[in-house]
Amino acid sequence: MKKYRCLVCGFVYDPGVGDPDTGIAPGTSFEDLPDSWMCPECGATKADFEPIDE
Repeated sequence: MKKYRCLVCGFVYDPGVGDPDTGIAPGTSFEDLPDSWMCPECGATKADFEPIDE
């Protein structure tokens, strides 16, 4: 699954890890995150993320 980087702070959302602090299970793709999900580092919205190539 593709990783996404926050354009505001550089945080990388890794679907393999998820976001356990907000109840997002490992294996959750970025597209499947709720629209209300925010960057755990800076509070940016999903719209402030871009896909990154590895």
